[in-house]
Amino acid sequence: MRPRLKAAPLLAILAAITLPTAASAQQCGGDFAAWRAGVEAQAVAEGVGPAGRAALARARVDERVLRRDRAQAVFTQTFREFAGRMINEYRLVNGRRNLEKYARTFAEAQSRFGVPGPVIASFWALETDFGAVQGDFSTLDALTTLAHDCRRPEIFRPELIALLKLIDRGAVPADVTGAWAGEIGQLQMLPSDYLEKGVDGDGDGRVDLKGSAPDAILTAAHAIAALGWKAGQPWLDEVRVPAAMPWELAGLENRLPRSEWARLGVTARDGSPLPADALPARLVLPMGHKGPAFLAYDNFDIYLEWNQSLVYTLTAAHLAARFAGAPPFDPRSPEPGLAPEVMKQLQGKLAARGHDVGGIDGILGAMTREAVRKEQMRLGLPADGWPTASLFSRL
Repeated sequence: MRPRLKAAPLLAILAAITLPTAASAQQCGGDFAAWRAGVEAQAVAEGVGPAGRAALARARVDERVLRRDRAQAVFTQTFREFAGRMINEYRLVNGRRNLEKYARTFAEAQSRFGVPGPVIASFWALETDFGAVQGDFSTLDALTTLAHDCRRPEIFRPELIALLKLIDRGAVPADVTGAWAGEIGQLQMLPSDYLEKGVDGDGDGRVDLKGSAPDAILTAAHAIAALGWKAGQPWLDEVRVPAAMPWELAGLENRLPRSEWARLGVTARDGSPLPADALPARLVLPMGHKGPAFLAYDNFDIYLEWNQSLVYTLTAAHLAARFAGAPPFDPRSPEPGLAPEVMKQLQGKLAARGHDVGGIDGILGAMTREAVRKEQMRLGLPADGWPTASLFSRL
């Protein structure tokens, strides 16, 4: 369900750009046969053998993948809507059961890679309902489609090459299936992670991310650790905020010591004082200063590496906190947000004022939030980055 926008490996991009064949110069779009010939030339240069090349010869463009890529309506939901739907009783109950069932594997994940079990379990829940819904798209066709498409080829072409290597080595069959964006297995790993971070968790001599929960858990832990997870540190705490404070300090752009947030009147969820330490934290207000409030720590950056949607990442991080014993978040009483079509109009107004909102798409992304914050400051409104009807009318 997630289009994880991880950075493409630099060497793979350079290889795709510098291969000395005419066909390889066509990086995306255009004649499919010529493009595929370029991919094959790159694959050969990177060591892909006959089995991988034979699979590529059968690859095709799947229009369904392009439709999914263009219509990610889930990201127009508010945090309260999305989290309320995704953190349900089924996932909470089964998450706790799986944490107990695979306790030994989760303990190994934490001892080897420093990643707590609840963090892995939350991704496992949201991505595939603990392996129950892994996707039925041809992974080969999905990655071929997204690599041929000119929207994000720098991300998906290296993943296609990685998949061909997996097929060539017999790690996955050519007809392996998964999510529409090319992820495979119970924790929806991209082929490059499968290839580079795969761990044999059940000791059978192979890495099977689709059928083996221990393999999937330990591979996810390896991948999360490689993104920079800081062992022993928190990722997210729900907090209370005062009625008035310098709201422009909130947001993912501003890290302050936890002691400074305490000085500004932020408290723990239960009203007790925050630790007066120097741990860096950001105050995240997904629905403005009247809505839920969280302190996000350095480990929250790993969630943003996994998925760039603030709504998704906060949901995943809060679900992990629930698995670790936290109560449900306080929904409070945020001001109503804007419908997608009104959001598009707002983005148009912001763009007309010179703000880069990253596209007129009706999605409240990081760039739109920052533009909203700047206009709120100009107008003397609480600069919390949450667009409301009153801001819309003022603009």
